[in-house]
Amino acid sequence: MALLPFYIPRQRRIKVVIVGGGYAGMAALTTLKQYSSDIDIMLIDPDDKHLKVTHLHETFRYPLSDLQLPFNVLETRFNCRHIQSVLAVTDELLQQCQENRYLAVGDEIIEFDYLIITTGADKQQSEATENVITLQHFMQTAGSELLLERLSRLEQDELFISVVGAGATGIQFLFEIRQFLSRKKIAARLRLIYTGGRVLAQFPQGFDTYVQSCLRDLKIECVSNSRYRRQTDHQIQLENQQTGEVYELPSQLTCLFLGKRQENLLSANLFGQVVVDQKTLQNIFAAGDCAVFRSLGSNVQSAQSAVRKGKLIARNILRHSGFLKVLEPYLHHDIGYVVNLGPSDAVGWLVSEGNIVTGIPALAVKELVEAQYDLLLKGIDTYVV
Repeated sequence: MALLPFYIPRQRRIKVVIVGGGYAGMAALTTLKQYSSDIDIMLIDPDDKHLKVTHLHETFRYPLSDLQLPFNVLETRFNCRHIQSVLAVTDELLQQCQENRYLAVGDEIIEFDYLIITTGADKQQSEATENVITLQHFMQTAGSELLLERLSRLEQDELFISVVGAGATGIQFLFEIRQFLSRKKIAARLRLIYTGGRVLAQFPQGFDTYVQSCLRDLKIECVSNSRYRRQTDHQIQLENQQTGEVYELPSQLTCLFLGKRQENLLSANLFGQVVVDQKTLQNIFAAGDCAVFRSLGSNVQSAQSAVRKGKLIARNILRHSGFLKVLEPYLHHDIGYVVNLGPSDAVGWLVSEGNIVTGIPALAVKELVEAQYDLLLKGIDTYVV
């Protein structure tokens, strides 16, 4: 199906607007250009660069610029146009777009044949204080610079740094921070706080077992079954999930990774077409973390699923624009997942969730996946669908 056997193009040139320049948006853009150069693409994103968000923990070792790709480079590479703007996506807007086939962006009216929504999922917000660092901060400043700057403001004999959240993001940042503090010879104690009974709860039990052994070796304190409430100057306030007790622990700095919101997501059919009020919008597609597909495929909010969804809807747009509108269903299932535990260790599963890999083999798998995406951004598709 990925080879577009049913794509018989019409004579006219089609126009596609992509809202969102993350993983799904980039996958859709590059796939459209891979199979059809005769297509006009407009990309709408509030930033001026594509950011590989899943690599942000690596900015304790590398500059943030290594993870950024300016959209003007993509404009030249793929012969598309980028508009730096924010678009509020609502059901009413999508219904109007399906009917009228145009978008009002600033003072400009943009006509299109197909609209792709890849805006991602909303991040859970927290109060903005000098003692709290969120993922949004790391998106603006490299981890090494950010942590050193925040620590320079503290004048405590014994520093406590709390990392809240034991999903993939929180765990990867935790181990990178630990390595960074060791390299810089900064005396600070690390603490991991999470709401459940184990870390990386969305993965097989073996992930928790391996990570917990690493945490013990590194003498990182773990506080489970506790919900974050707030951070003060020198204390972090928590609530015990089982008893409801509110208590405080010493902590001068908190790195907060609360994850993504699961609300206000777009519903899409098994082909990626948006469904509003039980009506399929034939020319409006969605992909990535903002969309839930009604299919047997993976709806995990990950870069892997976002890329697969983005590639699929791009192929389906080309099919839908042709003479034979035979669309491809979304059936992708994740074939593995790897979580970094610092620069020289990792834990993951490959092929089946029972096949857990650690150490160098896990790192090799992750490097291969990352290389695939880097090639995709250069117009070389090595993904097997």
